[in-house]
Amino acid sequence: MSPDLPADLRAALISAMEGAPRRNLAERAARTSQAYRAGQPSAGVIREADDALAYALTRLPATYAACVTVLAEAARMTPGFAPATLLDAGAGTGAASWAALEVWNSVAAVAWLDASAPFLALAGRLAAEGPPPLRAPDVRRSDLTAAGDWPRSDLVVASYALAEIPPEQQAGVVGRLWDASAGLLALVEPGTPAGYGRLLAARRGLIEAGALILAPCQHEADCPLTGSDWCHFSVRLPRSRDHRLAKGGEVPFEDERFSYLVAARPGIATAARAPRILAPPRAGKPGIDLKLCGPLGLEQRFVGRRDKPAHAVARRLDWGDVLP
Repeated sequence: MSPDLPADLRAALISAMEGAPRRNLAERAARTSQAYRAGQPSAGVIREADDALAYALTRLPATYAACVTVLAEAARMTPGFAPATLLDAGAGTGAASWAALEVWNSVAAVAWLDASAPFLALAGRLAAEGPPPLRAPDVRRSDLTAAGDWPRSDLVVASYALAEIPPEQQAGVVGRLWDASAGLLALVEPGTPAGYGRLLAARRGLIEAGALILAPCQHEADCPLTGSDWCHFSVRLPRSRDHRLAKGGEVPFEDERFSYLVAARPGIATAARAPRILAPPRAGKPGIDLKLCGPLGLEQRFVGRRDKPAHAVARRLDWGDVLP
């Protein structure tokens, strides 16, 4: 699954930027990034339309790339799953919704839940010429921490949303997300120790609620990672000229680090579990070293060059893949 923005979303973003001074967007993007790094939530950062547009310019491509990677893995793990309804919780610019429709063409109805009027307005503008389910979503302006009647959906996605929830309220939010899910729940967070920690807590709560953890874990046992190690992955995506200008960078690509969790309701048919590669494979003359997480926990596996069939397979594998 390509991490590039779909052509109609890319065109919509370019159209939304027409007439907007690039320097102004770059300045707003810099202030927004600084505020997020300082721990400020969206409510204190995205105050008007140009703030949302600056955020979209710098973060929508990476958010989409991470989400489409995660949801493609969820689809691989559930080959018979064909969601008809989607709840995008903390929808922001709608990137996760675009990713879900790229993975599953069965989605016919989409609900957006977000407290930010500028984000919801921009998401609607970007989706105006997009896939039919995105042109008329069920828009609900609400904070994720607020009690409410969330639409029960086959697929529930919350991307980069838990980071904005106070720690003492995160478990309750995850519980409501799970209650709203009739099939799969996908959580995506920054690939940082803090993001991993939030997902680890969510994982414990979901297992207690009876969820089957599909990915990235291959088991429901305690996470075997300890100390300064944490579970995260990476996806490389291209940067447009405006994207590079807004970020003040020259490299034509960026690597988005993310952590994620996919949970399924009992009864969802799933593919067989297999060890997952938890770090970039290390290739040398003797062979390839793989760091794996499988049903029995962590494993270091060496695939020697002399074992030509196995080595040929290992050479095609990357960080985040599962062993065939």
